[in-house]
Amino acid sequence: MKIKHFDSISCLIACVTILLGLALTTATRAAEPALNTPATDFTLKGRDGANHRLSEEVGNIVIVNFWASWCGPCREELPAFESLYQEYADLGVTVLGVNVDDDSSKANVLLKDIEVSFPVLYDPEGEVSQLYDVSAMPTTVMIDRDGNTRLIHKGYKSGDEKHYEKAIKSLLRE
Repeated sequence: MKIKHFDSISCLIACVTILLGLALTTATRAAEPALNTPATDFTLKGRDGANHRLSEEVGNIVIVNFWASWCGPCREELPAFESLYQEYADLGVTVLGVNVDDDSSKANVLLKDIEVSFPVLYDPEGEVSQLYDVSAMPTTVMIDRDGNTRLIHKGYKSGDEKHYEKAIKSLLRE
């Protein structure tokens, strides 16, 4: 009888420990930004040496693209964002490429091969990536003129740029 009681208590303690561990893990992880809510502001240093603050872009449609030099799909997607930037920049659309490599020189080597004219920002500590719950590369967040998150897309496959262009056109009509 005492053994069954001991087994029940041991099982209960193990279950509580597991549940607490899961709760703590979930609590420390940033929640993915909710759609139609204000995008979390951030400031990052850019390739141009200047600090870039998201809130300074209010009034523009902003595409924030989180990417890494080691990410094959990111390499494919960067030229697509350059095309979108070239086509829509005059209409108030900007792209902020947020590189998540721990060393910005890795990004700069890649950017010698894949030239982009939109601002490239560096997040070597991963602070902004964590704010936006970036769990896949690439991750793209589209923000409307009022500073609200309107689209979150994880990953990239050929043709995704059509989805982005459709979203841009929709936001331009608002």
